[in-house]
Amino acid sequence: MAGKAPGHADMGLLVRHAAATVDVELTLHESLLPELDIDYAGAAPAGPTTRAYTSYLLATAYGGSFADGVAAVLPCYWIYAKVGAELGRCGSPDPRYQRWIDTYSADDYQTMVAEVLDLANNIGETLCTTEEIRARSHFTTAARYEWMFWDAAWRRETWPV
Repeated sequence: MAGKAPGHADMGLLVRHAAATVDVELTLHESLLPELDIDYAGAAPAGPTTRAYTSYLLATAYGGSFADGVAAVLPCYWIYAKVGAELGRCGSPDPRYQRWIDTYSADDYQTMVAEVLDLANNIGETLCTTEEIRARSHFTTAARYEWMFWDAAWRRETWPV
């Protein structure tokens, strides 16, 4: 998606975000998985909802415009920030869950979200009506998938066949 950015500043922003996300997520997962007795190498394949969601994001970022890609990934940024900030107010007695909360309530993450919200707002000002409708549709679909992703984890969703 960053490769479709209309300028170097936007490209750099998204590349920095991607690198930071990989670093933070890997560190978080590498610490949590052993504590939860989960062997990453032997983990189950992605479930139906996760596969559908990630496939949707990839297809939108690859096949759509820069605005489409930003609209599709925005819910992931924004929802984690909102949930992280809310949970950060009350915390958790479980230190593993608290590490997750700390990650998404952290000032660094909240700053990244503010940056991508600014980017989305700036892009939105340039869209014609048709492009705006399409971007809003991608945002809505991705927000639904984000909810379904969390629900699938809650239900411990697996492939039915």
